[in-house]
Amino acid sequence: MATIESSPLQSNLKSVTPPINSSTHIYALINYKDTYVQPLLLIALQKCLPKFSYTLIKSQSELPSQAVNYLHIGTYEDLPFEYIMSHVTTSLTNAYIIRKALIRKHYLSTTAHNWITKYPTSILKTNIKVSCEFELDYPEFLDDALVEAWELQQSFKNNMGKNAADKEWWILKPGMSDRGHGIRLFSTQTELQAIFEEWEALRSDSEDESGNDELCLNTSSNLNHEDSNKLITSDLRHFVAQLYISHPFLLRENPRKFHIRTYVLATGGLKVYVYHEMLALFSPLQYTPPWGDLSSGDISAHLTNTCLQTGNHDGSVQLLASLDLPAALKTSIYNQIDHISGEIFEAAARGMLVHFQTLPNVFEVFGLDFLVDEAGTTWLLEVNAFPDFQQTGHELQEVVSGLWEAVVATAVVEFFGITQNSSCKLAREKMRLVKDLKLRG
Repeated sequence: MATIESSPLQSNLKSVTPPINSSTHIYALINYKDTYVQPLLLIALQKCLPKFSYTLIKSQSELPSQAVNYLHIGTYEDLPFEYIMSHVTTSLTNAYIIRKALIRKHYLSTTAHNWITKYPTSILKTNIKVSCEFELDYPEFLDDALVEAWELQQSFKNNMGKNAADKEWWILKPGMSDRGHGIRLFSTQTELQAIFEEWEALRSDSEDESGNDELCLNTSSNLNHEDSNKLITSDLRHFVAQLYISHPFLLRENPRKFHIRTYVLATGGLKVYVYHEMLALFSPLQYTPPWGDLSSGDISAHLTNTCLQTGNHDGSVQLLASLDLPAALKTSIYNQIDHISGEIFEAAARGMLVHFQTLPNVFEVFGLDFLVDEAGTTWLLEVNAFPDFQQTGHELQEVVSGLWEAVVATAVVEFFGITQNSSCKLAREKMRLVKDLKLRG
């Protein structure tokens, strides 16, 4: 059972014990295990909940009875799912038990494919790039692994004899990796084969030196990795190859590639909200197309994950609203993101029931990543559970602070039927409802 240590902030925020018969009083265990997020969560409760409406506790054992209202916000591994599922009207927690249909790359492509097969006019058909998923243990079996990757095989054929600039380029993503680890670019099967052979050679060298079949792979020679942020080759089995957006939208004054981080709140079964303050995360180097010199293995100009960057991070994370974009384009981007976000969650909830199961007393914050191309089309790249909020940095920490205030105002207040205060109403205005499915669950 999860326990947490006392802190000055937590002690200061602890509410006075309310009357025993209070039917709306909440006992809250907040243990996010992230020094960046934890204080913001506590402040969000303080701002959005009435002063005497909740009591902070350190352990579930402090609940006076199993009939009281219980809010548990923590890491996925520590969430009391058994308790949550047996107290559906009085308990609330911050993660769905099963949501692979969204957060695993190879499942996400299947989710989109199944949906557009049934609904060919869906925005997912035009705003998610074609993907092929495959499994591979050893490079020599690549031909067999690609037997059903029809789009990839056809692209290889179409690319034959073309100049590099005229080819379709693909991005390789290990299905279980995150933070940009293990990403490679390729346009031919020969190049793809070389990627796997390189990894296999490095793994063999590692085994010879250490007797261990696990190897940490750097994505680029110019990127810094802590041990916890490396890709283990023994985990490489599922892969997604996706058409690469070779012509991203670039700012004239700052021609670095950037992606948009959007925070999406899902509640119950199922409302989907988009948080209106979005971030633009930039690569460390000026963008060059993939047919440039990749021989060095340095693809950092293509990677916008700030957690991989070393040195000066100035300007790597900015508010999307602050970018010098034409007003019409900015409005279009926001509208596309709203539409895509609602659609992908509906596709998962209705079309992938085994791999995304909603519950009435659960909410979850996801980080969705989007890329805008030079034509202004906004493409969904991936969906992340428990997003890395620290990438936001301290200068824009108020974005994350405002997010959690909006989450409490929207998910917690609504579930427990608490009267909104003025701060709660202001925070809730930052959430846009983009889908309300009214599913069971």
